[in-house]
Formats: sequence, structure tokens, C-alpha cells
Amino acid sequence: MKKIKFLGLPLLLLVFITSCSSINVLSDYDQKADFKGYTSYAFYKTGIDKAQISDLDKKRILRAIEVEMSSRGFVKSENPDVLVSIFTKEQERVDVYNNNYGWGGAWGWGYNPWAWGPGFGWGGGSGVSTSTQGSLYIDLIDNKTNELVWQGKGEGTLSNTSNVAKKEQRITEFVSQILEQYPPNVIATK
Repeated sequence: MKKIKFLGLPLLLLVFITSCSSINVLSDYDQKADFKGYTSYAFYKTGIDKAQISDLDKKRILRAIEVEMSSRGFVKSENPDVLVSIFTKEQERVDVYNNNYGWGGAWGWGYNPWAWGPGFGWGGGSGVSTSTQGSLYIDLIDNKTNELVWQGKGEGTLSNTSNVAKKEQRITEFVSQILEQYPPNVIATK
């Protein structure tokens, strides 16, 4: 695993770039919400302003959300059915590993008080690896009731890059995989 040094929370989404890492996605929703009735959206500025990421990364996330919402038949509106908000979290992950689980590769002759002859040595070692786990949450809030009706969360390993194209791609990947969970597969109960 690569060692990753994170430079600070304001750069959080600047680091959504690790092409080989997967994104774990979860979603939750209000079972009483009428998701078929939601056809328009707007961004919830108050919530988005609180997200502790750069303004450039906010723009990237919002553009990716616009593309995904449009692909689901939503239209942007001044009087929307749902408000879209985002927030982020990060945590440092430390992995300690010990490779002393097998025989190492040192053949040779030597003295052992119990035997003479060739021997095979015990090899291995230990190490520590750190990485940053980041989470992007996308919330859908019913505009009439002002209640959260759906939340999607994408979590993955983060790394820092100055390559804007890779950054855009990783953010788009996060947003796309999160919004694949919307609308929820609601089973009607009577």
C-alpha cells in the first residue's frame, strides 16, 4: 500500500484520486417519501457552503451531480421538489502489518547447538502504512417538509494529485457511484 501524506481538510476533495481503489457506497432513505413525485431539484447553498473543501472541488462535485440528476430526468428549478446538499469527512487509516508468517530465504551452513548442517532462516519484518479515507455524502431534502429523504455516501481511499483531469475523473466516479443508489428500490407495502 502506498504511503499517502494528507495536507489538510480544505484540500479534502483535491485528493479523491486513486485510480485503483474502489469506492464503497451506502444509501439510506425515508420509507414514507414519495420518490416518484420528485422531478426537480436545486442546490442547498447553506449546506454546501459548510462543506470544508475548496470552492473548485465544490464546483466539480456540483457539476457531476447536475449531470447525474439530469440523466435521471430531474430538472434544475427555482421551486424544486428536492434540495441537494453535500458534506465530506476524512480520517487517517493506519495499517500495521507483520510479515513473520512464513519461512524466509537464507540457506547456509552454521552452528546450532542442537544440529550441524544446512539451515533455512526465518524471514519477514513489519511495517506501517497510512492512507486517508474520505467520504462524500450527498443529501436530498424534501423542499416542502425540509426533511432529509435520501442520503448517499461514497467512501474510498484518497490521494493527492495536481492532475486536474484525474481529479475531475475521480470526483465524477464518486458522484456517479453514489447516485446509482437513487432512487431507492422502494417496495410498496399495503
